Amino acid sequence: MYTAYIIVAVAILFLLFGIFHVLREYERAVVFTLGRFWKVKGPGLILIIPLIQQYVRVQLRTIVMDIPPQDVISRDNVSVRVNAVVYFRVIDAECAVIQIEDYYTAVNQLAQTTLRSVLGQHELDQMLAERNKLNTDIQKILDEHTDAWGIKIGMVEIKQIDLNESMIRAIAQQAEAERGRRAKVIHADGEFQASQKLAEAAKVLASQPESMQLRYLQTLSNISEEKNSTIIFPIPIDLLTTFLKK
Repeated sequence: MYTAYIIVAVAILFLLFGIFHVLREYERAVVFTLGRFWKVKGPGLILIIPLIQQYVRVQLRTIVMDIPPQDVISRDNVSVRVNAVVYFRVIDAECAVIQIEDYYTAVNQLAQTTLRSVLGQHELDQMLAERNKLNTDIQKILDEHTDAWGIKIGMVEIKQIDLNESMIRAIAQQAEAERGRRAKVIHADGEFQASQKLAEAAKVLASQPESMQLRYLQTLSNISEEKNSTIIFPIPIDLLTTFLKK
């Protein structure tokens, strides 16, 4: 007799545990009644009828997914390894359960193929210099494809672009050559500007002979300040002409 009561009590407790479920603030329950979708419940305390209803628990928090390194061949035929991280979350629990079998795996596979496809359309210099633009392009493509699954792609970030040793040396040599080219251009530009200033100064001195004489005397003064054992003073003809006129 007592055994029967115990069995009934255990059965009641089992049913109670099967009926009452508690969902956290970031969780939702996609409820099915006899295999057909009924509604999305939660958060808080929900009731599930055992044997008649089943539910799938879905998290709405942002998920951080690490994309494994992918071998990519750029448009200029350079082989690189690229890894990235994708931030996404479920915004429609019903679609995330009904429209796709495993949305996490689906997003991961789609992100890998999209990463290779987008980066393969760009040259290596663009990959290194325009990373923010590439992140935005990948994010938009993923967001368009996952919208039907009730998934929102919040952000995509390319973490690292790895090059082989030979390519690193080639880039270093290219950068060194570019720095040398810029240095030569700056030096040539400085020489050109200096020659322009000298030409302008020559025109001023030619138009004012007295200025030329003053410049000559200033130069002699500068020479006399140096510790030289022998100093030769060249006397310009124009200076003698000035004194002869007097």
